Amino acid sequence: MAYTTANGIRLFHTDTGTGTGTGTPVLFLHGWGSGSHVWEPQTAELAADHRVLAVDLRGCGRTDHPAAGNTTDANVADILALLDALGLERPLLVGSSLGATFALEAALRAPHRVAGVVSISGPGYWPAQAMSETLRTLRTALRDDRAATLSGWVPQWFGPEADPGLAARTVEQILRSGPHVIDLLNASETGDPRETLAQLAVPALFLHGRLDTEIPPEVSRTLARLAPYGEFHEIARAGHMPHQEQPAAVNALIRTALARAAADAPLPA
Repeated sequence: MAYTTANGIRLFHTDTGTGTGTGTPVLFLHGWGSGSHVWEPQTAELAADHRVLAVDLRGCGRTDHPAAGNTTDANVADILALLDALGLERPLLVGSSLGATFALEAALRAPHRVAGVVSISGPGYWPAQAMSETLRTLRTALRDDRAATLSGWVPQWFGPEADPGLAARTVEQILRSGPHVIDLLNASETGDPRETLAQLAVPALFLHGRLDTEIPPEVSRTLARLAPYGEFHEIARAGHMPHQEQPAAVNALIRTALARAAADAPLPA
């Protein structure tokens, strides 16, 4: 566990693994408000033969909680600056939910810096297309009673077979984040990657839980069709957090993406 200052933000991150094997490092980016702990089933398994990092994004966990800059642009700048600060060469970016948005944007802006992307339950265009009123109501509720709102909302992220403890731990983590992460919900309401995905020059694997009630799986399926080297996989028996609900299935697909990155082979169009 370590801290690195990047883009003016003190970022907490884990950094484990040997760096052997394919040589492709992995950087994990969590979703809204949570933290690097959500990737423990992945970091524990992949660290045997890869350098594996998981970061608390700005405003979250043990990273700085700035009042300003809680935007997609600032988070992407943080990620690219972290690659520089750590000397991380062409990692595979793995992002969940809003972290998937950041991973795709980083790859679009700096494709030469990234080996590929794994997007897990990314929101894509759905918040802008179908969630404006829901997000406005949610922002108000979070400001009025954060703990109660999270206790009602977060369990919906998980499928019916998930351990209830996962939701409880996620609520605890989000309650440790700064109050200004609510601003990130504004950013998700306006983004639409369909306009730019045709320019994505790296392989992109889009994973989505079949039982996701937050973002329909069709969103990831659509994005995979638009990306030149995109591929879609649906994760059975999982909701919005398949990396926690069905870690073995997700880990196997991440390894597929790593093998392709090692071969420098894009996914089939």
